[in-house]
Amino acid sequence: MPIRTRRGRAAAYRALWEWPLHSPARLFAVLAVLVAVVVGFSYVGGAVSGPSTPGRALGPASTTAPGAASGSGSAPVTELRPRSLPLSDAPPVALAVAERWTRAWATHPPGTTPAQWTAGLAPFTTDEYLATLAEVDPANVPGTRVTGPPQAVEVRPEAVRVQVPTDAVRLELLMVQVAPGDWRVSGYDRAS
Repeated sequence: MPIRTRRGRAAAYRALWEWPLHSPARLFAVLAVLVAVVVGFSYVGGAVSGPSTPGRALGPASTTAPGAASGSGSAPVTELRPRSLPLSDAPPVALAVAERWTRAWATHPPGTTPAQWTAGLAPFTTDEYLATLAEVDPANVPGTRVTGPPQAVEVRPEAVRVQVPTDAVRLELLMVQVAPGDWRVSGYDRAS
């Protein structure tokens, strides 16, 4: 059986926990202080972050979620979305990279290995997506040449969706800005 003494660190902790339990008045006083501290922190946290009004727009990057009740008494829910820009604001560099990437994608003469094919795509592709493309057999790529200019279909500050026609399919590329002026493909699919 362990020896219990009133000395040492354990005894000090035990004394702290036992003190509020000596009487109901002490217990209620400690609980009241804890509630006051929690409320105080909540109030200070709200004052630091600024007032919040339910449904308040968060600038041009937010919209009200579909189906939000406006007259039912409940506050509308805001949904953050990056702001869209006019299609004419598509960076020419992003469009040029999209066209070069599609030309490299469509260049796969018979006997091209996946390593050779992805080496041609590497200068225009994000590192993460290049690892995914390394799994593709170039013999399964349907297009052989680009047949028209790239067209932006969605423009955001740091991402652009671009469609590029080939002789087999129209590709839709997701272009992302990885550094100022450096645009890369981070995904593609067949355009609908």
